[in-house]
Amino acid sequence: MQLRINGKATDVSANQTLLDLITLKNLNQSAIVVEHNRTIVPAPEWPTIVLQPDDAVEILTFVGGG
Repeated sequence: MQLRINGKATDVSANQTLLDLITLKNLNQSAIVVEHNRTIVPAPEWPTIVLQPDDAVEILTFVGGG
């Protein structure tokens, strides 16, 4: 199935959750914020959100700097 991740069309397996997607991408869960269909999703809810065709996911990563 296809959805948009950070504005880019991406194919993913059916029945994946947000947590599955984040795990598959090897992202540091403590350093990201996830938006699903224009709503910020708290980390404890990631396993409960099952991705659907044409969903929009934005993943923002915190970076340090000086």
